[in-house]
Amino acid sequence: MPATPHVERHVTATEAVRDVVIGMSDGLTVPFALAAGLSAAVTDCRGRAVRSCRRRNRHGLGGYLAARTDIERYDAEVARERREIAEVPHLEVAGVESVLRGYGLDGEPLDRIVAAITADNARWVEFMIRFELGIERPDPRRALTSAFAIGVAYIVSGLVPLVPYMLVPVAANAMMWSMVSTAVALLAFGADNGRFTGMHLVRSAIQTLVVGGLAAGAAFGLAHAFS
Repeated sequence: MPATPHVERHVTATEAVRDVVIGMSDGLTVPFALAAGLSAAVTDCRGRAVRSCRRRNRHGLGGYLAARTDIERYDAEVARERREIAEVPHLEVAGVESVLRGYGLDGEPLDRIVAAITADNARWVEFMIRFELGIERPDPRRALTSAFAIGVAYIVSGLVPLVPYMLVPVAANAMMWSMVSTAVALLAFGADNGRFTGMHLVRSAIQTLVVGGLAAGAAFGLAHAFS
């Protein structure tokens, strides 16, 4: 009988997906909470309340700085490992042995692999960075990509809770429509995120709605208190 093909299912989420998640989660909750909180102070929701909610988007800058920090940290760790290999090579050899023993290697096989790794300094440094410190080499283009993905996701998702305030003249009615549209968007966003991360779609959707609702509620309380 022909063997049944073995299909492995792995999580397909990437760093770009993470950036979109950050941008959309903030874009859906923060503008909703601010607009809802400030709308209590006015009767015309298309007036001052909505204008007050139009703030500059700094989330893309945060993503850029975070990605740059990852690159700078990686470069600093590489420099440190190179210095330690030059100054205290016996300790670094012991570090390689310790990592490999954790994978069950010992005796002659361990000695051969350690000798092969430590024979080349570049390979030695890369091994220590990846397996001792658990740091992957960042993509040098990551900073700009992260900034763009977070910024666009924030702007696009931020329109969902704000559009009702632009279309409905009565603040109370606009807030109800904003709540409904934001909740639906959170559910859809959570389900789609679950598809990328491998989580059950319904569980991911409900979890995103609950977490987003709590975040929006907290931000709403602050905005309402200071409006």
